[in-house]
Amino acid sequence: MTTDTFDYQRGFRNHLTTEALPGALPVGQNSPQRCPYGLYAEQVTGSAFTAPRHQNLRSWLYRIRPSVAQSAYRPLAHRQVATSPLASPAADPNQMRWDPVPLPAAPTDFVDGLLTVAVNGDAGAQSGCGVHLYAVNQDMTKRFFYDADGELLIVPQLGTLCLRTEFGELAVTGGEIAVIPRGIKFQVRLGADTDAARGYVCENYGTPFELPGLGPIGANGLANPRDFQSPVAAYEDESGDFALVAKFAGRFWETRLDHSPLDVVAWHGNYAPYKYDLARFNTINTVSFDHPDPSIFTVLTAPSDTPGMANVDFVIFPPRWMVAEHTFRPPYFHRNLMSEFMGLIHGEYDAKAEGFLPGGASLHNCMSPHGPDAETFEKAATAELTPRYLGDTLAFMFESRYVYHPTEAALEADFRQRDYVDVWATLRSHFDPTRP
Repeated sequence: MTTDTFDYQRGFRNHLTTEALPGALPVGQNSPQRCPYGLYAEQVTGSAFTAPRHQNLRSWLYRIRPSVAQSAYRPLAHRQVATSPLASPAADPNQMRWDPVPLPAAPTDFVDGLLTVAVNGDAGAQSGCGVHLYAVNQDMTKRFFYDADGELLIVPQLGTLCLRTEFGELAVTGGEIAVIPRGIKFQVRLGADTDAARGYVCENYGTPFELPGLGPIGANGLANPRDFQSPVAAYEDESGDFALVAKFAGRFWETRLDHSPLDVVAWHGNYAPYKYDLARFNTINTVSFDHPDPSIFTVLTAPSDTPGMANVDFVIFPPRWMVAEHTFRPPYFHRNLMSEFMGLIHGEYDAKAEGFLPGGASLHNCMSPHGPDAETFEKAATAELTPRYLGDTLAFMFESRYVYHPTEAALEADFRQRDYVDVWATLRSHFDPTRP
């Protein structure tokens, strides 16, 4: 490596330029007859060539060897990862919840440590998403990975990950997120202070994530573009026997390389990995009455072809002030057109008294009723409505217009809470027609 790989370039979907050697980026021509330093020019595109300019995603990479220098792909088995559409089991309207996925006992890297919880839409039609958990305790050293089915939104819950990508390195830990665009090669290693790591992955089959519109909020609020960070160029020129694993059309494949694919010396463009610190999110909340919809907590959105109905939204519930008058402050009981997969990064979620643990997850599908459990309701209905700061909390949702289909592995998992529906069992009637 020739640069400080944690000295980030900044910007969200901005055109970035970075080089690990001076003069490695050609000037005035993306693919000159001869590139500096004897490099190869290679373009990677994340949109159709004719997409409107503001939606056109592509980057030019100047690398030691082109990506075509590899063996033929061969099928690779992976029984824990699924892709939509699923033949079975059928989608399920029951509310579901899981404890944290157990950390592995045997050596397990990021690829082998993926477990699909649910999928929706149709990856082949580039709609919907897959939701996975990861639990790892081993570095990827001679192994690399890319996903042709979708971009990967990685949400760490436990431990630090070092994401070594074609574009450079990103370190992400609990409270941060990272996005690896569709088709970008990368490798996952554990941080220096991490023996094992756990978290969540949203595999977005649809249009790439972008910042939501602000509408009446105005010019400022939510996530700011300047707080998103992409890596500077950093390369390794290593020979040896390497494996590149590809997820393609729902199956895993493997090809062999005689060199590390992280050999990009310079790059420029707007299609690159990025990270974001969720603590920088500017929370907008009510100061009058009623619990606002979760849309005001949207960090990133992947739009669908129907305005206002996201393919998938990434929504967080961060530390915030609860300030409202004469109202029920936790989330009200609700049934949604949108389907919700929720995870907890740390602390407690204000709508659940117990059972929803950091590293755990819940699934509430389209029109399935949900809301605060019985204990939370009773406390909130009689609480003194003074300003309250929720400090130790960070939960999130992958909210989608498509119904989630839980996988067989998730349904049968030992860490699934099969009695989850009982959290509402003791809700009782308070109705008295004699007392307005």
